[in-house]
Amino acid sequence: MREVRLIDDSNTNIGVVNFHYAQERADDVGLDLVEVAPNAEPPVCRIMDYGKFQYEQRRKERKSKKNQVKVTVKEIQLRPKTDEYHLRFDIKRAEKWLLEGKKVKFRVRFRGREITHQHIGRERLSKIEDELKDVGVVEQRPNMEGRDMLMILAPNKDIRQASEKQ
Repeated sequence: MREVRLIDDSNTNIGVVNFHYAQERADDVGLDLVEVAPNAEPPVCRIMDYGKFQYEQRRKERKSKKNQVKVTVKEIQLRPKTDEYHLRFDIKRAEKWLLEGKKVKFRVRFRGREITHQHIGRERLSKIEDELKDVGVVEQRPNMEGRDMLMILAPNKDIRQASEKQ
């Protein structure tokens, strides 16, 4: 005969009992016998209303999903030849997004022979990092992915908390 460790509906540990006795006890109460730890020696079974248990689990999942913060990532694309005037606009836009709590991805795209001058892209991204260090922190350092150099900035926690309070 197979033996199981039984926990009844009032959360009391009954002990190690015969499986058929545990099933009879669950039937007497009108609840289900659920195996909660099959790998334990002996397996642990609990007397519970399984339908109610599933409903509670789904309810917890929905509540946790509702409380999740969805982080959006905005992207700014640059070229090594982007002039200072247009770079200013991109930095101001990124600053606004960081203050709103959004992440910003900077992409420097190299075309043709520009790929041989990656140092220009790194200089651009380090300049952007210096300009935005008050409102954002670097989450991903500049690195090459194919013909693109990427850097991701996340909002600074202190700034974000201050803007949420206002």
